[in-house]
Amino acid sequence: MTRDAKLGQANLAGANLSEDDFSRADLSGANLRHAKLKRANLQGASLSGADLHHDDLREANLGQARLDGAHLDEADLKGARLAGADLRDADLVDADLRGADLDDADLSGARLSGANLSGVDLSRVGSVAGANLRKTRGLSPDQRGACGDRWAVVDDDPEVGGA
Repeated sequence: MTRDAKLGQANLAGANLSEDDFSRADLSGANLRHAKLKRANLQGASLSGADLHHDDLREANLGQARLDGAHLDEADLKGARLAGADLRDADLVDADLRGADLDDADLSGARLSGANLSGVDLSRVGSVAGANLRKTRGLSPDQRGACGDRWAVVDDDPEVGGA
């Protein structure tokens, strides 16, 4: 069990950590590139600035996690729980967020271009101020409009990046 572990700056690239308990762990700045964290419990963990590029985070619990400035580009976050997560300035380019729970998450300044947001209810997100939602997939025209009204950068043409 790795609950409350202090693993800041650790090199865990490519590790299979599926279903492990990292709740409240400090993984700030850790290298988790290509790691398998499927169904892992990362609730309340600090992953600020961590490299999670191309990680398998399907159905992982990242509720209340600190992911500010984290690199989640091309990560598989299908069905992940990100409720209340701090994703400010996170890189989620081309990430797969289908069916993810982003209730009350802070996506301020996050880069989501090319991400798949099918089945995500962005009306329940805490903030999208300054987020880049260009070329995202799976957003309805209404969701695009609502995000633009909340200061996110979205495509003008609702057909661009649609479902």
